Amino acid sequence: MSMFCYQCQETAGGKGCTKVGVCGKTADVAGLQDLMVYALKGISVLGIKADEVGLEMPGLDRFIIESLFMTITNANFDKDRFFEKIKEALKLRDELKAKLIEKEVELDDLIDAATFTVNSKDEIVFKAESKDVGVLATENEDIRSLRELITYGVKGMAAYAEHADNLGYSDPEIGKFIRKALAATLDDSLTVDDLVALTLETGKHGVDVMALLDKANTSTYGNPEITEVDIGVRNNPGILISGHDLKDLEELLEQTEGTGVDVYTHGEMLPAQYYPAFKKYSHFAGNYGNAWWKQREEFEKFNGPILFTTNCIVPPKESYADRVYTTGSTGYPGFKHIPDGVDGQAKDFSEIIEHAKKLLAPTEIETGKIVGGFAHAQVFALADKIVEAVKTGAIKKFFVMAGCDGRMKSRNYYTDFAKALPKDTVILTAGCAKYKYNKLNLGDINGIPRVLDAGQCNDSYSLALIAMKLQEIFELEDINELPIAYNIAWYEQKAVIVLLALLYLGVKNIHLGPTLPAFLSPNVVNVLVENFGIGGITNVADDIKMFMEG
Repeated sequence: MSMFCYQCQETAGGKGCTKVGVCGKTADVAGLQDLMVYALKGISVLGIKADEVGLEMPGLDRFIIESLFMTITNANFDKDRFFEKIKEALKLRDELKAKLIEKEVELDDLIDAATFTVNSKDEIVFKAESKDVGVLATENEDIRSLRELITYGVKGMAAYAEHADNLGYSDPEIGKFIRKALAATLDDSLTVDDLVALTLETGKHGVDVMALLDKANTSTYGNPEITEVDIGVRNNPGILISGHDLKDLEELLEQTEGTGVDVYTHGEMLPAQYYPAFKKYSHFAGNYGNAWWKQREEFEKFNGPILFTTNCIVPPKESYADRVYTTGSTGYPGFKHIPDGVDGQAKDFSEIIEHAKKLLAPTEIETGKIVGGFAHAQVFALADKIVEAVKTGAIKKFFVMAGCDGRMKSRNYYTDFAKALPKDTVILTAGCAKYKYNKLNLGDINGIPRVLDAGQCNDSYSLALIAMKLQEIFELEDINELPIAYNIAWYEQKAVIVLLALLYLGVKNIHLGPTLPAFLSPNVVNVLVENFGIGGITNVADDIKMFMEG
């Protein structure tokens, strides 16, 4: 199967991966992901019709959300898992069609056009002509660009919705919108203006899903609080948990308690250290390593098993591949997969725990502490101090430097940018972008650290709430009048929904780097520039001057 993929920032040549993904996914996996998304679009069309006639399909939205999450960059590389998921999708599609026919619902040609099935030999067979169902199936460059922007936005929404649902929090309106958006990408009657409007609507629901996840996390585990996190190691065997899912961490901590095995966070799991509920576990050790892209050298030295709860997998070295486990929407050929619990029961982590007991304690790769936990509740508690610092001129400007880290050398720009910022500025961060500067000694302003880490990428919602609170305090009509600049690094689809959420909230003049998305056509870029002031980055000195004067 041929491939074309440009959904991440590191896509080949800044244009698109056509032979193998820079992320490591093969052409056949890429093709199966395209088929997966295409099948979900068809199911979404049917699901909308089911809503219209009051036909309930329990589990439909959860299936779509899980399946979308599997297609996010670095989440799942296992073609067998995709193949089985596609067969589930086709079974679900056929059940939906049959029930709609029973209700005498007229199904238009859209449902059957270029559709496919899997025969008894496990071969994919197209019922109509075997045309490309991937990105390039849309010929018009601008329509294609907007369809992909919306699709990547709902992929990011799906990731956050799954995390919330795992904690028992869901919103049927989010599932309905995801179906609406996916179905719209098949509708050739929609114009560029229609799709631009739908893009902003995607941002609106992005705000909703991040608010839902924030409620799920804080209601379950408490509000994050200022925390010093150890980055050294202990003497016990350990399990390194990576990804984003806090429910998986909770269940792992419960099952490792009293076993002599410590649990360390990695990458985007670092912010779990800030939640009060997890601090009761004495075997909850510190954070090991840095951002996702350095895992090939760091996992080798950890010595113990690694558990991926979500995306951020890098194809492993043989030296540690037999120590890596996946769960949830993640997968990689050869990795052991820990399935969901049955009937709402906890996942069974006994195998990875027993594996850890047989291995050495982690090798220390750094020492010291890092500070985080500045989500909205904690910052609101510091509001008086922050407002006073702004009014007296001690703080001249805030820089939102949220988003993603990556392996390109061009991303060193963000480290250099942080170092070069005037000492009367404060960085607001969330996501793994923080690893470019969260271990720098940038000092503080009147006791306020110059790097305020709100948490995971989804906690960019906290940064939006902080901005809106400051707007209220300073009695400003426009959020863009605040002394806040946005210099955001992006990598994958969760960053896309964060961007769309900020645009929906009215935030303008956001700068994206290290490059603008390849999936944005020149005309779509112009729309974003003209309406929202979207820009790229140049060099540290000129960009700081531009931001400080703006």
